[in-house]
Amino acid sequence: MHWIDPDSLPAVTGILERFVLNPHGEVDGFVMRAGDKDVLVHTPPHMEAELTRHIKAGETVGVHAVKPRGADLLAAVAVVAANGLGIIDHGPDDEREHPDHEHHKMDAEGTVRLSLFGPKGELRGALLADGTVVRIGPKEAKDVADLLAPKATLAVRGDGIDTRFGRVIHAREAGASLTALKPLRHGKPEPKHADGPKHGPKHKHGPKHGPKPDHARA
Repeated sequence: MHWIDPDSLPAVTGILERFVLNPHGEVDGFVMRAGDKDVLVHTPPHMEAELTRHIKAGETVGVHAVKPRGADLLAAVAVVAANGLGIIDHGPDDEREHPDHEHHKMDAEGTVRLSLFGPKGELRGALLADGTVVRIGPKEAKDVADLLAPKATLAVRGDGIDTRFGRVIHAREAGASLTALKPLRHGKPEPKHADGPKHGPKHKHGPKHGPKPDHARA
């Protein structure tokens, strides 16, 4: 949202608790404590280097952000560090690449602390009470939304990454326990006429008119 003027947005202040990771192991947000409430803040991955350099857990941060409808999330346009430094979203770098983390098969089971959302408010996973970040595609997440709600019991298995900011699992299976996992699949809609053609078979029609009379003289 680098086209938005951050000074036009109200600031929300809180204590930074931890960073949140995307499936590539990149920082794409954080959780801060504002009063008696945990606040999820989304930041684009291209802001990772500046954010992790200038803000630390336990410090006060300010967030200029927009709030998407229907999601408990702030999508940050700018973050203000404890020393007053403004970290602004200037847009992605065209040459930026994903970090080269080693992936492992991982599973996790625990209580959901927070639902995780994308910048437009789409459900994208959950943060477990033990700090594990679980990421699920937005279409698949809709199918298991009850498992991703706060206080729900969630178990997952998938591709995991360990980073200095914690671990993240891109879930391929999910369930209420590790013994009740089911593959995460979002089926394609059925074709409109899956039971057969909309119309019956075409009828062959003979010539519109009979044979032309022979006017040739004998």
